[in-house]
Amino acid sequence: MPAMRRTADLDDAHAAALAAIDGFVGAPPPARSARAGVAGRFQALDNFFRVFAVRPGERAVILADPLLDHRVIDAVRGLAAARSASVEVYTAPSTRLPAVPDAVKPLLEQADFVVSTWFCSIEDPFNVALRKRGQRWLKITYFRDLDLLDTPQARFPVDLVGEIIRATERRFPKGRDFTLRFCDRRGTDLAIPYTAAMRDAMFAGNRWRGRMCADEPGCYVHYLPTHGPNFWDSTAMRNDTDARIAIDGVLVPQAAIGFRRPFAERIEVVFRDRFVTEVRGLSEEARVLREMLVGGKLIEGGGCGFNPGAPRHVVYPAGSNAPGALHFGIDLARPSDWIRRTMPDWEEPPVHQDLVTFDATVTAGDTPVIEDGLLLALRDPDVVAAAARYGDPVSLLEGIA
Repeated sequence: MPAMRRTADLDDAHAAALAAIDGFVGAPPPARSARAGVAGRFQALDNFFRVFAVRPGERAVILADPLLDHRVIDAVRGLAAARSASVEVYTAPSTRLPAVPDAVKPLLEQADFVVSTWFCSIEDPFNVALRKRGQRWLKITYFRDLDLLDTPQARFPVDLVGEIIRATERRFPKGRDFTLRFCDRRGTDLAIPYTAAMRDAMFAGNRWRGRMCADEPGCYVHYLPTHGPNFWDSTAMRNDTDARIAIDGVLVPQAAIGFRRPFAERIEVVFRDRFVTEVRGLSEEARVLREMLVGGKLIEGGGCGFNPGAPRHVVYPAGSNAPGALHFGIDLARPSDWIRRTMPDWEEPPVHQDLVTFDATVTAGDTPVIEDGLLLALRDPDVVAAAARYGDPVSLLEGIA
């Protein structure tokens, strides 16, 4: 008994001593010196200049919205002027346009280079046709504020992001059919059947080849680098957004766009032939998701993050861009009043939702792609060697953003 009292006394003393410690700093604080800020800004600017690859004499169009930081438009204008290119700006009432308005089409048809905030940028058939003719597109969902140039994801080397993407692509089997499977310890088990032809179509574009700059005819690039590319979307189906495919199973999301906190309840979203057939759960979040998602169609099967500088648990506006974090995009059967009330200024229309997971295990056939949320490409020898050219590879690739 005396020994037990002695231990209790020691614990009390330790707790009291701990409470007396104020302003403790035991880990390196973020660099705040003017020198570090200037160095980081120029790293980010080098990425910016390379990604925004407008060329002398070209005609650029910015598809903007009223909430876009006007300094972003000015930055693009300035860069274009330095390269003797011209810029025209069309500002829509919001980013949520389901398709390009007819009045804007003549302007776009004359452009060489397009910078866009609009949701319809990727899948509108009109825009797809323009890219097939060689028009280059740059989507800036994650560059709506010029101050984002001062973030770790802005200054992370774009070439290294490309190396990570290429190393991930190499893990997907070639020349044969396989199953892309998403699992986790919480009950997710979702399968996407891949044919060899689907694999060829899905991974042929500039993004899966790790081309991070908008310098290739027909390219579609995200800035800040990078949002996606997806493990599966309509690209695999030759851009047939209504293609039938037996995507079946259960997804247990940890979060979704518009919700203030991760889900405390283990909510199950059930898919049959890529459509949501059921949402299981008793919480208010489950009720909202059930009303929203049932009847909706999966359009992005595992949009993956690839930028180690991106904050892992920041999922607004369209999913985390950190390596191994996944988002699953669902087009809703009907507009969601909950989204309208909760996110009236969201960059996406109220007919879309992204479900998010941070701890998935993903296999392509027998090959692991992600293990418990760790993107295995981060430990690929080619990626590690490339990272070593910029500094300590472990710190760069697996440091906490």
